Amino acid sequence: MIAGGAGLAVLIGVAAGGVSYAGTTEAASSSSSSTATIVYPGGSHGSFGGGSMISPYGSGYGYGSGSSSSTSTSTSTSTDAVPASTAQTTGVVTIVSDLTYQGARSAGTGVILTSDGMILTNNHVVEGATSIAVTVEATGETYTARVVGTDATNDVAVLQLEGAVGLTPATLDTDGVAVGDSVTAVGNAEGTGDLVAAARTVTALEQSITTRSETGAAGETLQGLIQVDADIVSGDSGGPLVDAAGAVVGIDTAASSGSADITGFAIPIATALDIVAQIEAGADTATIEIGYPAFLGVSLSGATPFSSSTGAAGAVIGGVIDGTPAATAGLAAGDVVTAVDGTPVASADALSAALADREPGESVTLSWTDASGAAHSAPVTLTEGPVA
Repeated sequence: MIAGGAGLAVLIGVAAGGVSYAGTTEAASSSSSSTATIVYPGGSHGSFGGGSMISPYGSGYGYGSGSSSSTSTSTSTSTDAVPASTAQTTGVVTIVSDLTYQGARSAGTGVILTSDGMILTNNHVVEGATSIAVTVEATGETYTARVVGTDATNDVAVLQLEGAVGLTPATLDTDGVAVGDSVTAVGNAEGTGDLVAAARTVTALEQSITTRSETGAAGETLQGLIQVDADIVSGDSGGPLVDAAGAVVGIDTAASSGSADITGFAIPIATALDIVAQIEAGADTATIEIGYPAFLGVSLSGATPFSSSTGAAGAVIGGVIDGTPAATAGLAAGDVVTAVDGTPVASADALSAALADREPGESVTLSWTDASGAAHSAPVTLTEGPVA
């Protein structure tokens, strides 16, 4: 439902203070470019029926009409990174996510936590993914990964590689770092698939950054970060920040942009591991989503409930994705969903809320009115949605 865009892109836009995530997105129909492109599919606000599935691509997954990308004026900054050594490669993976509904792919980095393939990365590296391929850099083997859980608020995700055994985990150091410590950021810079390492120093601790989109949409506030003067660039997200002994002390997450001097930010490894433990506990919380969200397969129109031709109160459907539960049920653009399991829904937000706590595989009964005013009702089995 969306088309290309141009070039290799920073995953989200420039943030307050010129901060952007260090992930990359490549539009499916484009070639690489040194110009940082902020990929924000246009269209109406909405959700695909999985609750608050908010991504770097706007308010929910609203893929209606509009441009599929916009280009910032900043350009990729040259770095002093060098190819990663064998030791720096151990315990590190590169990640490529298919963003089917965006018509794109994203690239990032991750850290091996266990010999059977538990991977730590940033949430924004896999957000919106419908499939994830992970390559263990020490061996060159590529695995399919499943999402164990995510924490979008704190930008942490845990993946599990299918069929992995005997991997060498990264060495972790949870004691923390001090200002002035030597550190090295390792990552899949620019999404090339080749790990590089940028050595510098810790310049500050307990830093907070607030991200926003290029269009000014509110983003996330990340707190307690390690600030470094290492060249963290797009594609490095989720990669290790290592100390002089080679132990992981942080997870590369974000960086300034539009300047010759890059300031990088990393989540302390102790903070990330606390979130990993919560995800391993297997229960959804206010910030943690276990597994994949339930998925209906519609975009919700920004139209008010009474602005459709039906005059019915409810959630106006802006579009339906082929092959999804909504398409199978017969929903179409312009229809107005009026109830879920007999409970009325008066708006797009109400529909999202009604489905937010549902799990993939659950069946719900949807009631809706079509463009001619005819009423319909049908059971719909929700499927797995893109990573939330």
